[in-house]
Amino acid sequence: MKATHDVILEARNARSALSDSRARKNAALERIACRLLSETDAILAANRLDLEAARDTYGSVMLDRLTLTAERIAAMAQGVREVAALPDPEGRVLRRTERPNGLVIEKTSVPLGLVAIIYESRPNVTSDAAVLALKSGNAVVLRGGREAFRSNRAIVQAIRLGLEDAGLPAALVGFVEDTSHDSANELMEAVGLVDLLIPRGGAGLIRRCVECARVPCIQTGTGICHVYVDESADLTMALDVIENAKASRPSVCNAEEVLLVHRAVAARFLPRLRERLVTQRAQRGLTPVELRLDADAAALIEGTPAAETDFDTEFLDYILAVAVVDDTDAAIAHIARHSTGHSEAILTQTPAHAERFTALVDAAAVYVNASTRFTDGGEFGLGCEMGISTQKLHARGPMGLEELTTYKYIVRGSGQTR
Repeated sequence: MKATHDVILEARNARSALSDSRARKNAALERIACRLLSETDAILAANRLDLEAARDTYGSVMLDRLTLTAERIAAMAQGVREVAALPDPEGRVLRRTERPNGLVIEKTSVPLGLVAIIYESRPNVTSDAAVLALKSGNAVVLRGGREAFRSNRAIVQAIRLGLEDAGLPAALVGFVEDTSHDSANELMEAVGLVDLLIPRGGAGLIRRCVECARVPCIQTGTGICHVYVDESADLTMALDVIENAKASRPSVCNAEEVLLVHRAVAARFLPRLRERLVTQRAQRGLTPVELRLDADAAALIEGTPAAETDFDTEFLDYILAVAVVDDTDAAIAHIARHSTGHSEAILTQTPAHAERFTALVDAAAVYVNASTRFTDGGEFGLGCEMGISTQKLHARGPMGLEELTTYKYIVRGSGQTR
């Protein structure tokens, strides 16, 4: 097993190869996409071993995060090609100024250098992170969790074969085989080597990285996402949006965890909600959603009484906390108390309420009449993402190519002195 420090050094040293290979980056990404497809059987075999080892530890929802299929690998390859088709952010002139003394100053986009990502469970993050880093001109070090170790390693092997096919060093994509806390600590403390650390996983991982990292770190991911049903909402549309936001894939960070309902429509809407999410889903052989209800909601429908902590919990499961609120301002205030700054939605036919909600709710993504499940790099036209940043500097929301760059000023003169 290669030492983590050596993986970091090799990736950092390999990055110089990209400086002379900008024209070859897209060709390399195409090679990587081809290799992901040609190595599908090997990746699936590795994934089966991970699933067998995880079955006694994880529930069905978390196993879904870990599971790969031929279709999901094909989607990974398609995501690589979509990133290749995006404009290259490297070298883009963001602003050009010509000063009275003749100096020409260009604010120019440049790669960060070496990006490291510590992530859990989802093997598709391996290819997403690698190709976004490469397209933006960065080297990357990947450190996944032990639950997906074999899958991640097989995907990295395919990516490295693609790099070699394109004449680029395989070390541009570093893979940390040590899944202990020691390797995570080493990445957090690699001052002068790692230019940006991105944690992607549960709240514990993110908190530990943000609190302990000595290198620049992005806070990502934890999603206590709210949907608010206003008094003027189209209630049929609201049922569709809520079922999608909660149940289409509850294990991801953009899934809805809290529903707020205006008091004026609660008596009409909540029985329909229970029928849709509980009764009808059970009749169709789907997992019903457990409704955890505040006192006002519990007076209207059957469910589980909500504990005080339920409105501050990222369930990542078929569980939905439900509260009744007096008006839009009360919904905004509730979100302010409990939001993690990820994604929040209002369902309304009143433009003034929508404008107030979008102006006052402080989150990376704020929706009007749409599901929170759209907070995703692919859905935002970024190809894929490194993660969802819930902070405000230097990136916010889905992190794509532009968020993996910084800038420098290139100043051209003709002998000017000051």
